[in-house]
Amino acid sequence: METIYTFVPSRNHEYPDHPERPGRLEMVEPLLDSFGAERVDAVRASVDEVARVHERGLIAGVEEVCKQGPAVIDHAPTYVTQTSYEDAMLAAGGVITCTRAVMRGEAKNAFAIIRPPGHHAEPDRAMGFCIFNNIAIAAQDALASGMERVMAIDYDAHHGNGTQAAFLHDERAGFISTHQWGIYPGTGWIEDAPHAKKRIANVPLHAYAGDETFSRISDAIFTPMVKSFRPQMLLISVGFDAHWNDPITSLGLSTRGYFNIAKKLAAMAEEYCDGKIVFVLEGGYDPQNVAHGVDSVFGALTNRPLKFEANDPSPHKDPDHEARIAEICKWQGLSSS
Repeated sequence: METIYTFVPSRNHEYPDHPERPGRLEMVEPLLDSFGAERVDAVRASVDEVARVHERGLIAGVEEVCKQGPAVIDHAPTYVTQTSYEDAMLAAGGVITCTRAVMRGEAKNAFAIIRPPGHHAEPDRAMGFCIFNNIAIAAQDALASGMERVMAIDYDAHHGNGTQAAFLHDERAGFISTHQWGIYPGTGWIEDAPHAKKRIANVPLHAYAGDETFSRISDAIFTPMVKSFRPQMLLISVGFDAHWNDPITSLGLSTRGYFNIAKKLAAMAEEYCDGKIVFVLEGGYDPQNVAHGVDSVFGALTNRPLKFEANDPSPHKDPDHEARIAEICKWQGLSSS
């Protein structure tokens, strides 16, 4: 198999008027057979696998509160229903299923299209629409299975605070997050995690940062950090809420911009990781943007043009980020040229 995917829509994980809802994937599901990838069944994560990242008390607490659901469990608001514990365990397992297949050479690359998302969930708490940190759980599974180094790159509109927290003291795990500065969760400044420089990098962005800025960041920050850290697999948290018309954020990517980033990341994996790369769905709250974004990832993974060419350039001017990029490069000890 070349490209595989798992699909975990968690249709009963839903709360009235909440943006993180099953309808996010309503335009994706009818298209899945057309993307040139093979679907594999997600295998539910075990408590022991989740506990490589999360405190067992949190896991047990989530299970218990879900039995009483529905409920709101933090101010984001993060919600649970009676099925959310099992939904979250299957979502985490959907990412593990993909990473194991790629690690073993059973697939070249993969995309875990799952919900609930995970990158805000910290070791001791669920938060930010996220229950368990899917990508961090899969990273720890890969490391426990023999990989020496993995790197997660997160280009959701929000800082991947949970993944950073999970990786903070693990020298085998690298992390880069691009995110709109000043929005939830309010973390992810350049100088976060000073003891983990060259392994953890934060790229806070001005509103309307768009295609050109993300391309520049990929070349100036992603590539040299991947080259330096030498991961054996790239794990990509992709949030389609960085699209310019997402209803809850204010970045400036277009569908073509998403496609170009995914192609750059796939090329990095080819050069530095023997092609091993797994994309994992995080945010994105407009169903059409999510469908077009999923197409952009599959296009990059299967080396084909976009199936649905969306003529959706951002109407906003892409702010100049050269000074910010230079500041990050200086902090990380990278050349900004």
